[in-house]
Amino acid sequence: MFGLFTSGPKLSPQDAVTRARAGEITLIDVRNHAEVRMTGKAKGALVVPLSVMPIQCDPKGPDFIADIDPTKPIALYCASGARSAQGARVLKRMGFEQVYNIGGLTHWHRAGGEIER
Repeated sequence: MFGLFTSGPKLSPQDAVTRARAGEITLIDVRNHAEVRMTGKAKGALVVPLSVMPIQCDPKGPDFIADIDPTKPIALYCASGARSAQGARVLKRMGFEQVYNIGGLTHWHRAGGEIER
């Protein structure tokens, strides 16, 4: 089932947790703000809903989120992995090279990642 949601190179949720703690990746939650309010988000994650990714993740655009380093790997997650796979494709089309879909918030949490509210 999760083969449907894969997009490019692999990064396990465990590796994402380790690399996020070390400051080696940018973690992005692509769910909408209402979902994040209900469940919390991965500690340190930026919230960039899939619907606004083309605007807020474009380094050339006026609404670019300055906390996104285009030279740093990016790990995306959502609720199940489907939207984060779509988000990975969006970022790849925008020229980001190291983009990973780590699945859903539960994958992050089961791998030892902290949740913040």
